[in-house]
Amino acid sequence: MSEWLVLTLAMAAACAVVLTIAVLNNRRIAEDDDPSETPDVIEYMTMMIGVVYAIVLGLAIAGVWEGRSAAQEYVRQEAQALHEVNVRSSVYPAEVRARIRADVDAYVSYVVDGEWQAMSKHGDLTDRGAELLGRVRADVTEYRPKTDHEGQAYQPLVDQVAAADDARSARGQSAGATMPGVVWFGLITGALVTVGLIFTLQIRRTFRELLLAGLFSVLIAFLLFLIWDFDSPFGRGISATAAPFLDLFPNAGGGPSS
Repeated sequence: MSEWLVLTLAMAAACAVVLTIAVLNNRRIAEDDDPSETPDVIEYMTMMIGVVYAIVLGLAIAGVWEGRSAAQEYVRQEAQALHEVNVRSSVYPAEVRARIRADVDAYVSYVVDGEWQAMSKHGDLTDRGAELLGRVRADVTEYRPKTDHEGQAYQPLVDQVAAADDARSARGQSAGATMPGVVWFGLITGALVTVGLIFTLQIRRTFRELLLAGLFSVLIAFLLFLIWDFDSPFGRGISATAAPFLDLFPNAGGGPSS
């Protein structure tokens, strides 16, 4: 069963139960009942809906911010692991060391110049990036250490390449949108209901009331925009950056992308 169908049925059932109870309760009221003695529930319901929606907004903002922070941490881990490969390869012969560092630089340059744009537009990694990282892995794993010193450095280098690959995979998984469509449906519907309830409170045309109503609507719109902007960790304004790569590989930004 589709999640949208389940959601529709659940909302319809909840609404039907509440309305049925209200109608049945209204029929039991005596003719001499004085409604003025019963507290008005409109303001209470409006307040509670606003509180519930504020909690939902807060959870949504916290969720997308956590996703953005995690994406940035994956980038840092990947850059740090590749930097370790660069540094620890110094124990190898000059020819092997130069090949490893050249392939690391080629991969980092491609990530910064090419793959980053692909993640922003399509929310996914590229085959070219996987190929370049595969070259680094081959450089490290296919070399046979000739001395004890090289042998001691071999396994840590392999581990760092594996850590970079793992961080790259995590970066790819966090590149797309994190908020499901059903959550967006709830956020937008809740915003319309919350703002619409302003008109149940007999709002007048005084400057103060109109100003507060306008500011409240602007605040809701801003918070929804904030969630939308954070929802794509690599694709929008306040997104994860390639700063860890650029800090550890200063020449990566203008390097070749192929």
